[in-house]
Amino acid sequence: MSDAPADAPVRLHAVVHGYVQGVNFRANTQREAVRRGLTGWVRNCWDGTVEVIAEGPRRTLEQFEQYLHRGPLAATVERVDVTYGNATGEFSGFHIRY
Repeated sequence: MSDAPADAPVRLHAVVHGYVQGVNFRANTQREAVRRGLTGWVRNCWDGTVEVIAEGPRRTLEQFEQYLHRGPLAATVERVDVTYGNATGEFSGFHIRY
């Protein structure tokens, strides 16, 4: 994947840990992703984390990842586990999953 052009689509999978539920994390994440032209989804998990799948250009995803490390003002992000992989192109927008 390192030989791919900088604007080639890739997939980010992130799990955000900390005080991240009940603080508009999903809505703000959706807004940030749409603003950047990314596709994918965000959801709350049973263990108190927030999971994010996003696809788009690597540079754009890296900037989006920086947002995930901060989150909205009311959030307290302790850590973000991130992996990058190949994009599938399966998403038509960026949605909140329930």
